[in-house]
Amino acid sequence: MTMLVPARRDTPEFLDDPRTDARTLATTGGEIAECNRLFGGRAAFLSELAPLWPLLRPAATMLDVGCGVGDLPAAARTHAARFGVQLTVIALDRRDVLAARAAANATGAVVADAFALPLRDASVDIVTACQFLHHFSEEAIATLAREMGRVARHRVVVSDLRRSWVAAGGLWLVSWPLRFHRITRHDGVASVLKGFEPHELRASLTRATGRTVTVTRRAGFRVTASWAPRS
Repeated sequence: MTMLVPARRDTPEFLDDPRTDARTLATTGGEIAECNRLFGGRAAFLSELAPLWPLLRPAATMLDVGCGVGDLPAAARTHAARFGVQLTVIALDRRDVLAARAAANATGAVVADAFALPLRDASVDIVTACQFLHHFSEEAIATLAREMGRVARHRVVVSDLRRSWVAAGGLWLVSWPLRFHRITRHDGVASVLKGFEPHELRASLTRATGRTVTVTRRAGFRVTASWAPRS
């Protein structure tokens, strides 16, 4: 690790606590969506998806795991349409309040466990997970990667945070003029410090899946990864 990249941490987050109330979840979910728009999350995700649209035209299906309020599924639908692809998106989250919010931005929403996806093998074209994997241990990430690969027909896409003191400090500073909720501020910094260096994410996903994983360093302290789940 360099001085600017600390060791990966495991700080508990309020949004992972089932006792966190629905109003707080909705507020912080909206602020996370604003971070995606302002600080590269949306751009990183759409850049990873862009090469897939010509291959899937005229219609495709996508499952977004750990969907939050559904801002990224909404962006994916709009982006796909520009390439002539009608995208059907299922948003999935374990918290009902988030799935309900995401339903307005997706074709449908499901409350379910990401470790036991309620879909058949190879039943959707693309399975995505954005700012989701960093919440879990190495062992749990491997399980999630295999489960997403089971459901995906063409591609699994992961978009997440690159760990850095600069990113953590920058997020903490901008959270004040943006008037973010104190939990968004806390969990945002904690999430950055749980993020991945590109080589770490590649190694983790390659070990889990046995597939060739493409990993790309993105602007805004983001990193994306994708792989074909089957030959």
